[in-house]
Amino acid sequence: MVIELKLADYLEMVRHARALAPIEDCGLLGGTVADGVKTVEKVYYLTNTDHSEEHFSLDPKEQFAAVKEMRANGWQLLGNWHSHPASPSRPSEEDKRLAFDSKASYFILSLHGGEPVLNSFHVSREKKVTKEDLRIR
Repeated sequence: MVIELKLADYLEMVRHARALAPIEDCGLLGGTVADGVKTVEKVYYLTNTDHSEEHFSLDPKEQFAAVKEMRANGWQLLGNWHSHPASPSRPSEEDKRLAFDSKASYFILSLHGGEPVLNSFHVSREKKVTKEDLRIR
């Protein structure tokens, strides 16, 4: 699966995550799916109700409002995203355990070690992790 993200959205994710660090930033991804390509139309920034440096929980009311907006725009919930302020851009054991939707893309933005790194992952029902083809344009 190819995933397309606008450069402006990527840069805003980095800015937002850096502003919240060392707390993990998080949110949802809304967009379209056509011809094997997921196109992110909007990045949603949600409150990490855990206020933690090592894990996140999305605010349920904000989640509901974001999904409602996606539906109003004819978009789908493509997945979610969160930052790793002090670790690499790969799913932690907790991230894998909490990955319940095998159709979703899981974006992880690492701020660790200089330049930010954003990757997208698919997590199967068996918790097998596969890196997706993320293209920032």
